[in-house]
Amino acid sequence: MRQVAILESGPTILGGMDVQRAPVPRSRRRLLWFSGVGVAVVGLTLTGSLWRTAAPKIDGSGLFIDTVRRGQMVRSVQGPGQLVPEEVRWVTATATAHVERVLVRPGASVEADTVLADLSNPDLELQALEAQRQLAAARAALANLDATSQRERLAQQSVIAGLRSDAAGARRREAADLNLMERGFLSTLEMAQTTDRSRTLASRLSFEEKRLLALERGMEAQGVAQRSQLQQLGSLVAFRKSQLDHLHVRAGMSGVLQELVLQAGQSVIPGAVLAKVARPDRLKAEIRIPEIEAKDLALGQDATVDLRSSVVAGKVTHIDPNVQAGTVRIEVSLEGALPKAARPDLNVEASIEIERVPDAVYVGRPTGAQQGKNVLLYKLAPGGDEACRTPVQLGKISARSVEVLSGLTVGDRVVLSDMSQWDHWDRLRIR
Repeated sequence: MRQVAILESGPTILGGMDVQRAPVPRSRRRLLWFSGVGVAVVGLTLTGSLWRTAAPKIDGSGLFIDTVRRGQMVRSVQGPGQLVPEEVRWVTATATAHVERVLVRPGASVEADTVLADLSNPDLELQALEAQRQLAAARAALANLDATSQRERLAQQSVIAGLRSDAAGARRREAADLNLMERGFLSTLEMAQTTDRSRTLASRLSFEEKRLLALERGMEAQGVAQRSQLQQLGSLVAFRKSQLDHLHVRAGMSGVLQELVLQAGQSVIPGAVLAKVARPDRLKAEIRIPEIEAKDLALGQDATVDLRSSVVAGKVTHIDPNVQAGTVRIEVSLEGALPKAARPDLNVEASIEIERVPDAVYVGRPTGAQQGKNVLLYKLAPGGDEACRTPVQLGKISARSVEVLSGLTVGDRVVLSDMSQWDHWDRLRIR
């Protein structure tokens, strides 16, 4: 059965054969093409509008936005710290003792001989008395030795004097007898007896003189030994007295008493810290720098120390070779007169200048930036409220700025705040 379709040109038979269509006019094809282009443009516009509507909006008042600049970049590192005295004296206990009374409280100005507290130790007092007794006994023994030596020396000298007189008489008798023997008035036997007596007395005189010399040397050695013992005992007495004197705890230097950990009735042991005295007018800054930023530190580098109320210039004078808790401790000497607000244990912030890069493209330091690394920063569009995430290669890094090697140009404005919560968005709207 055939189907018949009614068209404007007349009936057409539909079936198994092709249908002949009338050609579409050229003006109609142009109209269709322009309509398609218009629909595409409208679609893209709507898509962009939808994208702008979908991009998150964030409040720009809480963001840190900086502009890329060119010029001299001061490379520095920063760290917190405290002011500490340059001269500190820790007063320690020299012996076990009992605190009798405390005379000075922390914060007071003291001199070197100011007594801070009185201690007591009966054993030290007994030892001092015993040392004095031994010293007195040694002095008496030395005096007795001197007297005995003098008496023995005089007795020996008396013997020698008698022998010298007898020997001189014997020599004279020998000379006279020799004259008589030559004249025939004295026998040979008598002459021999006179000669023997003269020689015997001469020998005895020589022996007693040697004995006197040995006696003097022996007495001198005994005197040296006794005086050495006396000197040792004197040193012991002085030491015992110093121990007793140390029971009166003194400041040891002029300054301000920072700490005093003593209470009446307290017991202390040798080596225990009793007090801390410092010079408040001579302070230095102890700063802790993160170990990753401390590798370029050197002695003599310029530094500025922020005391909150003022800024003081200084220089690096010491760098600790050890790392503690991820930081390196350095000491900065302060130059010039210190302000009134400067005092020990005051919290400060220091900046140490490492170098000056004369011609660099740089920007403020982004959160989490590391030297030579690549970061993604949101760059603001010129004159707009859009920010597009841009890869940036960093160069040398400083405490507050960082060198830009690529990714940004002078005049670009970038967000330096922590934007990790927006990592899944490549574009943001800043309002």
